[in-house]
Amino acid sequence: MTDTAVLAQRFEEHRAHLKAVAYRMLGSLAEAEDAVQEAWLRLARSEADEVRNLGGWLTTVTGRVCLDLLRSRAARRELPMDDGYEASAGSAYAAFVPDPVIGPLSRTDPEQEVLQADEVGLALLIVLETLDPDERLAFVLHDMFAVPFDDIAPIVERTPAATRQLASRARRRVQGAAPTAEPDLGRQREVVSAFLAAARAGDFEALVSILHPDVVLRADSGALVRGAAASKIVQGAKAVAEQAIFFRQFAPAGRLALVGGAVGIVNGPEGEVRSVMGITVADGRIVALHILADPERVAALEVPDGV
Repeated sequence: MTDTAVLAQRFEEHRAHLKAVAYRMLGSLAEAEDAVQEAWLRLARSEADEVRNLGGWLTTVTGRVCLDLLRSRAARRELPMDDGYEASAGSAYAAFVPDPVIGPLSRTDPEQEVLQADEVGLALLIVLETLDPDERLAFVLHDMFAVPFDDIAPIVERTPAATRQLASRARRRVQGAAPTAEPDLGRQREVVSAFLAAARAGDFEALVSILHPDVVLRADSGALVRGAAASKIVQGAKAVAEQAIFFRQFAPAGRLALVGGAVGIVNGPEGEVRSVMGITVADGRIVALHILADPERVAALEVPDGV
């Protein structure tokens, strides 16, 4: 084997881990793949023989690539809110829903297992979207992947102590915003199945009873969709249940699947996905609904066999 082939083989041993890091950093499967590819290009251009800890080196390089992407994204998001969004927040990205990792209720794909490890679902990824890029990097690398602050500090151009403060600040925000979800998939399935049945029946009262009083529905239809299907954030059991026209559209073709590591709903006939709903269940009720219906992004999702 050539030196390049050996290096590529060593890189492939770390690919799943690097994609998991990038996915948590970016909330986009396509961007995560691009970040991993950039890490490979940087490795190929480097003096690889001098790298003592290849896994650690690749993790920090991937983090640096993701940080640049996040900073660029943050600059774009300073644009005024598009009037197609019915959200109270002043950003065109207020209703943004990250790309979900989709799988059958019985997981078999090793790469999906890595992506979904540590119960990183859509609710947490949405909270991570509220962090500034440096905070997100420090939190993801340290709290999720145990990267020492001494290694993170050069990436964010801060001292290790200041980097520790970034992670601590991010941790407080995450703990205060991310709901504590029901860990049992069987119980999740019962609640989501009841929700789907009520939606199919158009049973408003049943829907309200399944939803937490402060439930939040976040629908991301992309920048080009207008009208009733436009991106929006809706809060409150009755207000969410009143989205009956949407429920009637997805319910007949809805099927249960793992969406971001939790029981959710994939909408569309077999082989054609039109929207994906991540659902957070807590204390027997639905506390959050995260719907990705952006046609372009949905078309790019990987839907494995069995879903």
